[in-house]
Amino acid sequence: MKFKVYVDGQEGTTGLKINERLEKRSDIEVLRIDPEKRKDTEERRKLLNQADIAFLCLPDAAAREAVSLVENNLTKIIDASTAHRTQEGWAYGFPELSKEHRKAIRNSSRVSVPGCYATGFIAALYPLIIEGIVPNDYPVTCHAASGCSGGGRKLIEQFKADEECKAMEGPQLYALGLAHKHLPEMQKVCALKYAPLFSPNVSGYFNGMTVCIPLFPRLFCKSMDAKEMHSFLSDYYKDEYFVKVMPFGAESSLENGFLGPKGCNGTNMLELYVFGHESQIMLVSRLDNLGKGASGAAVQNMNIMLGLDESVGLE
Repeated sequence: MKFKVYVDGQEGTTGLKINERLEKRSDIEVLRIDPEKRKDTEERRKLLNQADIAFLCLPDAAAREAVSLVENNLTKIIDASTAHRTQEGWAYGFPELSKEHRKAIRNSSRVSVPGCYATGFIAALYPLIIEGIVPNDYPVTCHAASGCSGGGRKLIEQFKADEECKAMEGPQLYALGLAHKHLPEMQKVCALKYAPLFSPNVSGYFNGMTVCIPLFPRLFCKSMDAKEMHSFLSDYYKDEYFVKVMPFGAESSLENGFLGPKGCNGTNMLELYVFGHESQIMLVSRLDNLGKGASGAAVQNMNIMLGLDESVGLE
């Protein structure tokens, strides 16, 4: 039996990556829209209602419209936009967070794929909040670095067309109004009382990211130094294939002591590092913003929703 899958927004970066992953699979029949009709509402409606799974790789408004076009109870939707990440009735598509998250995805017909920055942030902080180690009113700060593809479609187009973008003079800070679109899910999923102060930047390469959260143990609810936190997170994610807590003291094995952003590129892996000592801790997530931060996570959720091994078609 082949599952019918439609990617609404197949020309975008995430849509293209999802199609690349699906093309290699014998259990999937990809429904394709004529490029000339990709904005034709009735043609989209037809394909959305024919699909077992529909991926939405669209701007928020178009994603909401696509959901309204589904007229049956059988089509399951996986939305890669920001539109439904904090909306009731939608499962948050990060199965590694808990048994409850994985069960919700399996039983849901509406799943929202986490944002790329949010994925790195939540992977590191969620276990600490939910287990009462870090208080929910902690003044969380987060600094993240991404390739140009983490800055959205406009920057992607600029990167492809502009040699100057590829030769950026160091990281470029953005979202300086402190209202990045991933903040609502970062706060809600981690049950934070206050939104984190989030500082993202992009550099002159295409994909790959690191997400850093500095922490001060003196503000914790439970006494814990860096090594103990590493043990805790290692145990928390011990059964997960796509989230890997890297060895403590990993800085000694890094190339020249540097942790670059591209180490997980081309995969659906997220590496979680713990650095620090008794009085200061730095958590770092490394992932491909187009992999575990987008298309890989979307396909992983599809596998769960279809009752398949969630690693099928993923590295």
